[in-house]
Amino acid sequence: MEVRATSTTKRSMWHREMELLLCVSDSILELVPSMQDFPSGATFEVMVPRPRSDIYVNLPALKKLDTMLLSILDEFCTSEFCYVDRGVVVAAGDETETFPFSSSSSRLSSSQEEKWWLPFPKIPQNGLSEDTRRRLQQCRECTNQILKAAKAINSSVLTEMEIPNAYLESLPKSGKACLGENIYRHITAHRFSPDFLLDYLDLSSEYSTLEIANRIEAAAHIWRKKCLQKQKVHARVGKKSSWGGKVKGFVGEAQRSKLLARRAETLLHSLRLRFPALPQTTLDMNKIQYNKDVGHSIIESYSRVMESLAFSIMARIDDLLYVDDATKQRAAAESSSLYDQGRLEGALPKQKWMSSSSFSFQHNLSASPSLLSKFDSFHKKLRISSARRHHFAKKSKLKDSPIQTLQKLTF
Repeated sequence: MEVRATSTTKRSMWHREMELLLCVSDSILELVPSMQDFPSGATFEVMVPRPRSDIYVNLPALKKLDTMLLSILDEFCTSEFCYVDRGVVVAAGDETETFPFSSSSSRLSSSQEEKWWLPFPKIPQNGLSEDTRRRLQQCRECTNQILKAAKAINSSVLTEMEIPNAYLESLPKSGKACLGENIYRHITAHRFSPDFLLDYLDLSSEYSTLEIANRIEAAAHIWRKKCLQKQKVHARVGKKSSWGGKVKGFVGEAQRSKLLARRAETLLHSLRLRFPALPQTTLDMNKIQYNKDVGHSIIESYSRVMESLAFSIMARIDDLLYVDDATKQRAAAESSSLYDQGRLEGALPKQKWMSSSSFSFQHNLSASPSLLSKFDSFHKKLRISSARRHHFAKKSKLKDSPIQTLQKLTF
């Protein structure tokens, strides 16, 4: 994936594949009432076919997002940057040198790490111009909004899908066994704070965060299932007055299960807000796998493709901005180093001071004590300035070590 305009061949291939994917949606219809006037002057309500409501709303929106993403790429038909193979750059001559690329700390998630098959952006020596950088930032903001819209559509479709029986049968019998002792104790406490619980949990890696999300979601469905079972039992035995005590017990347990399920859903929602790039949970994958509704499958797959494309464009723009920042920092460090070196050379004595013979120079120093003291003081200052220059060079070298790999990637 590169931030550049798509070719005519790729664009036509993309439109053809999307037409093949979406052509089935033309046959997914529903009957809606409509008022029609007949030649006799009478008005009747007639049922007319129309695309199903979810397809009627979401499919045009996804097509609009598709067009917007392609138009964002078309803005980079002419650009100041290009792409080279990651890890190998041909230097001047016949030699080749390898340059590993460090992943940026501003990436969207830990899953976006260095991938050797992705191209590496190559920009001018002084970095990108202000207009190009401003255009990249604007395109990133637009792509981020498209990503949020695609995620919202995908989430709504997954919510409408039925929970498969295979998932419900695989759940443990109790929410405590699913969550563990620590999380269960915090959820069942008198005062529940989802933010405090998330700060307590180990969310350092994407794997552990996804595992916790799966456990919380499973516990929520377990308590929802128990609440429905208790309500059915309450409806069946509520008519018998002799079972009044048992009915009250069923009502109390049902209310408690409903409260715990609501808390688990709130905790899961807070977790998704804190980690917006969290992958799909086990329930989502089971819904996609066991789904039998063709309309839901079309909208879910199309929105997931739009989400993936928008995420890739944002990642490539982040790479460009990262390389631009690193290049400008390196150029500023080099100019500062050259400026300090010029100042040190200007402070050094001219060669005219020196005699052609070292013996005559030592003789002059021994003949004049004042000149000897001046030379000692000057020699001491020279050593101090040399030490400072060595310290500055060492410090600048340590500072520029993350971006030294970019020295051969600029024009």
